[in-house]
Amino acid sequence: MSLSLCLKTRLSTPLKIGNFEVKSRVLQSPLSGVTDLVFRRLVRRYAPESMMYTEMVQATGLHYLKELPKIMEVDPNEKPISIQLFDCRPDFMAEAAQKAVAEGADTVDINMGCPVNKITKKGGGSSLLRQPEVAEAIVREVVKAVDVPVTVKTRIGWSDQEITILDFAKRMQDAGAQMITVHGRTRAQGYNGSANWEWIKRVKEVISIPVIANGDIFSVESAVRCLEETNADGVMCSRGTLGYPFLVGEIDYFLKTGEELPPATPVQLLECAKEHLQALWDYKGEKGIRQARKHMAWYCKGFAGAAELRGQLSVIETVDQGLEMIDRAFSLLTV
Repeated sequence: MSLSLCLKTRLSTPLKIGNFEVKSRVLQSPLSGVTDLVFRRLVRRYAPESMMYTEMVQATGLHYLKELPKIMEVDPNEKPISIQLFDCRPDFMAEAAQKAVAEGADTVDINMGCPVNKITKKGGGSSLLRQPEVAEAIVREVVKAVDVPVTVKTRIGWSDQEITILDFAKRMQDAGAQMITVHGRTRAQGYNGSANWEWIKRVKEVISIPVIANGDIFSVESAVRCLEETNADGVMCSRGTLGYPFLVGEIDYFLKTGEELPPATPVQLLECAKEHLQALWDYKGEKGIRQARKHMAWYCKGFAGAAELRGQLSVIETVDQGLEMIDRAFSLLTV
């Protein structure tokens, strides 16, 4: 695999998001229940120049809280960082954006793509694809409220019968958004089927702000293919990093050097799993252990005994119990 000269030239400069520059064209997607401070630190170890995103934060809830929720916590040393917000109320979104900037956000991202019912029923996420005037109002109010770039993450449409992304993307640009990330699926698809990168290519053809491609980026090869096919300004990794926080860095390294890093070995995966588990315990206590179960399951793939270990780790009650299980599996791999 090699980079075409055209792609190499196009991606050789920093990604410009308004007045902010990012030295990597590979971004880590915001993922609810996943991209907390602990996870972002692991991804950033291998991709220090990539943009990271917090889990999405509801503006209405934030309005009534006296203290910022833990999911909004940002390490002062983690740069570049974006805080993602969602809601259907422009005034609350503007207020939340100001709090995000005060917390240290380099950009404010607005979620207009989440397909989950509990989000769309409240008028947030991908439901805004059906309410473009509201989406425009949100972007305009947030842009007026903060002095950092405002970005949007969305999907190509509500369903195959309602693919509205071209008009929607132009509206977001006109409202003041300075980058748009497009997941190449409809809301109706959820995470099923294949991402349709063709629509991302069409978005790139009709707007001038950076377009980031999202959907089915599971390897260096798929990232390069996506960039070649869409002409996008960068790629955003989502589910490909679950249990594999090396992916963003692997893609970034290839785009910058033209060389492939060797994939993480089972031993490296288990070492990372141990660190992740311990860090979640240190950061969140018992809640961290409950959240760790899914992460531990994601790490367990591609090696002998992975399925058995996955089942064991999915029901752990303590950090010591989990570490002991991983150590046992680790010893079998290193014999």
